[in-house]
Amino acid sequence: MPVIVDDTRQVNAPARLTHGRGGYGPFSPGNDRLHTLEGSSPPPANTAIWVGIAAIVMMFAGFTSALVVRQGAGMDWQHLALPPILLFNTIVLLASSVTLELFRRGLPSRSTGALASLQAKPYWLYGTLALGLVFVIGQYQAWLALNREGLYVSTNPNCSFFYVLTGVHAAHVLGGLGGLVYIIMKFRSRQLRRSAFSTAATYWHFMDVLWIYLLALLWLKL
Repeated sequence: MPVIVDDTRQVNAPARLTHGRGGYGPFSPGNDRLHTLEGSSPPPANTAIWVGIAAIVMMFAGFTSALVVRQGAGMDWQHLALPPILLFNTIVLLASSVTLELFRRGLPSRSTGALASLQAKPYWLYGTLALGLVFVIGQYQAWLALNREGLYVSTNPNCSFFYVLTGVHAAHVLGGLGGLVYIIMKFRSRQLRRSAFSTAATYWHFMDVLWIYLLALLWLKL
């Protein structure tokens, strides 16, 4: 008996939706009004940021330990009135985290595919960058306020710790501002990756938490 082979098998594939200059419907890479965002976060990006944060925590833990030991080691420890502008700087830095999260609200969820339309508003990123710059300028104004009172790095141990702690933190904030500039450039060029934004946001929020801790430390110990 002859064997009959059925060659009518058909592989069903998802229908391709075309729009504009070709692509997949509203996710077409040819649509100039849309940006793209990677849907997954590679583990190395997450690992790197937490390793960096751990290193910063250990560094400031060392500064804290040195401050406490120095405070109890001599009789030259004097009370230092913190510049009032530090309160304004704190509000500005916290506001910058709010604007960053407002930008995040426009990003697609993790369940979105590799290409996605972004509803995020870029002006929230620009606002975060501007507020970060205002914070650094405000810290500089705090240093000038102490200088006008004749208080310098070498005046007494209190001043030394104030300048060192606020200066090192400001340097790390400047590093975060560099990361924000990178995020803005990637967003404008439609090449923003979720991992890059998550890394920058985590670092920036950590700068907020670190500053709150330092402000409390300075207020209680200086």
